[in-house]
Amino acid sequence: MDQRKRKRMESNRESARRSRMRKQKHLDDLVGQITELKKDNNQILTSINFTTHRYLNIEAENSVLRAQMTELSQRLDSLNDILHYLNREGIEYTPDCFTNPFNVPYLNQQPPIMPSAHIFQY
Repeated sequence: MDQRKRKRMESNRESARRSRMRKQKHLDDLVGQITELKKDNNQILTSINFTTHRYLNIEAENSVLRAQMTELSQRLDSLNDILHYLNREGIEYTPDCFTNPFNVPYLNQQPPIMPSAHIFQY
């Protein structure tokens, strides 16, 4: 009977040892998963930060472009109003009169204003 008891104890010890080894392996696997997940999490955070920074830069650039578009649209509307007025009044104009305002034909047809000597006398 002593032999059986000893054999049983030995078997229980071996079983407990295998159980501890399985637990340790499972714990090591979990620690490895934690390490991998932390690494993945850091990569995702880096990617989010980069994307957010890029988004803010693009949003700022879009804001500038929207302002420029508004300004150019207003300028185009003003030029179209001027063209409409000139066409309605029958005034001749050349395309370069808008880039060189002193070269407008109807301004050049009038005699220049000349100062007279009497305006300098007291």
